[in-house]
Amino acid sequence: MSLSALLAAAPSPEPVGSLDEAAERAGNAAGWVEQNWSTWLNTGLRIVLIAAIAIVLRYAIRRALTNLIDRMNRSAQAVEGTALGGLLVNAERRRQRSEAIGSVLRSVTSFLILGTAALMILGAFQINLAPLLASAGVAGVALGFGARNLVTDFLSGVFMILEDQYGVGDQIDAGVASGEVIEVGLRVTKLRGDNGEIWYVRNGEVKRIGNLSQGWSTAGVDVTVRPAEDLDLVREAITGAAETMTKEEPWSERLWGPVEVLGLDAVLLDSMTVRVTAKTMPGKSLGVERELRWRIKQALDSAGIRMVGVLPHDADGAAVVDPTAGMAAPSAYASTTSPQSLAATPIPPPVMTK
Repeated sequence: MSLSALLAAAPSPEPVGSLDEAAERAGNAAGWVEQNWSTWLNTGLRIVLIAAIAIVLRYAIRRALTNLIDRMNRSAQAVEGTALGGLLVNAERRRQRSEAIGSVLRSVTSFLILGTAALMILGAFQINLAPLLASAGVAGVALGFGARNLVTDFLSGVFMILEDQYGVGDQIDAGVASGEVIEVGLRVTKLRGDNGEIWYVRNGEVKRIGNLSQGWSTAGVDVTVRPAEDLDLVREAITGAAETMTKEEPWSERLWGPVEVLGLDAVLLDSMTVRVTAKTMPGKSLGVERELRWRIKQALDSAGIRMVGVLPHDADGAAVVDPTAGMAAPSAYASTTSPQSLAATPIPPPVMTK
């Protein structure tokens, strides 16, 4: 059989499709696009509008918060170095407090605006948000239980800063540690102790705070003299030393009130105690107490008033020494009937009889 005969006997391939079918399919596709293009355009415009509003609103609010914080810092710096600024304003404290509050507000603003915009964009895509919100709620509860200490520290730090319980430069007693505040954070507070050590205290562990730098402090001195001394002379000497101290720098600024002699705090057979107090600047009571003791001791010595513990003097001014001061205590072995002597006495040998 020849090649031409084989080709003639082979079946011819069927056409894939006619031109009419292709035109019909193209028409259906064009109609589907024409039918849905308005929906696509509407969805795209909604997404762009939501994103644009969210970005502009976030920028505007964060810019307003930043300007507010800068204005607060400028007002604090304006009175820095003046008498009012030294008493009422601590520039570093105000700066850190305002920056911490601004950081919290900016973070909350960004979270709320961007989170709301993301949910609105997902809703524009006709996505069911109920399962997503339920899963986010479960994840949030699990994360809250797992990181409850971190959440507690953060919330405690936020309320401490908002309520202005303490700030940089304050001397506080936080229970677990005490010292001067050198940094206030949302999670930890940094303190410098009396010996120079630095304490990192978690805000969630602080159950009570004693701020020693707010308001005013009280300096108290106990003057113990012999009961035979004249109380009027003691009061006069203390009052004179206190008046001299209140007129000298820097004690005139650190003392916020007159030095008061409250009277006798205790009366014993061999001594009596006079209580002296004064209202001072916050955190300056210790230095005032030391200076007040120094001046009171000098005033009492000048007035000839002897304090408890000082050796008595005779008429010539010489110190009277106790003659029994250099004698040793009697030994327990001096008495033959004492238990120590009986224990040290040798046991006599037994008597042998026939």
